[in-house]
Amino acid sequence: MHRRLITLASLIFVALATSAQAQDGWVTLFDGKTLTGWHKNPERIGHGTGGQWTVEDGAITGQQDPPGSGNGGILLTDQKFANFELVIDLKPDWGVCSGLFLRANDRGQCLQMMVDYHEKGNVGHVYGEGTGGFNNRPYELFGEYEQEQLKRLTTKPSGLKIPDAYSCTGDAFVKAWKVNDWNTARVRVEGSPAKMTTWINGLKVAEFDGSTYVAPNYDQKKVVDTLGTAGHIAVQVHGGKSWPAGAKCRWKNIRILLL
Repeated sequence: MHRRLITLASLIFVALATSAQAQDGWVTLFDGKTLTGWHKNPERIGHGTGGQWTVEDGAITGQQDPPGSGNGGILLTDQKFANFELVIDLKPDWGVCSGLFLRANDRGQCLQMMVDYHEKGNVGHVYGEGTGGFNNRPYELFGEYEQEQLKRLTTKPSGLKIPDAYSCTGDAFVKAWKVNDWNTARVRVEGSPAKMTTWINGLKVAEFDGSTYVAPNYDQKKVVDTLGTAGHIAVQVHGGKSWPAGAKCRWKNIRILLL
């Protein structure tokens, strides 16, 4: 009888959770326990054969496979999405070059929200991964250390000629970002060519409009033809020797709202 009551309670909990999810429109993409609904890049890409992905303490955790080998890759949702708003918590170790891939394909081509969490890196601006290498970051990140431990961030201008578009200031970003802690990103993707807006911990970081963006290495038609109007969401472990051996990037509380 006791076991039956527990089972009944579990069913009621699932029903209530599903109902609440349906009412607010948000759908959970990661169950916090398994990688069900996700897959590694099926063939070798520029970053490697896929990287090493596990669930640790309720978070998707990625590192090179094996650690320090230079072999990275991406972990993608099985589903594809067109127009959406995504919320995701992230906690990268300092020194990693990661990314949140939007409208991605299995080859890793996408529009990326950069998670280049290292010296001269950037978090929150847009990069054309495998689609031209364009980016719209007006500043770069630098670390300040105490006893070789990262304690705070500063920024300096990137020196790039950035087309007119909204961006927060570097000072605003480092004030919003929580060093050595979890941070929450929100990304809105819609239209074709895609328009992307990114936020970190409620701070609006950047706007990117593919229909008006102009840069020498941006080809609007090529990007649209390559990515189409829908794609996977993915998280990245960068290939190469710049990724510190044993360093990880973590992701959790992943939810999507279709527009």
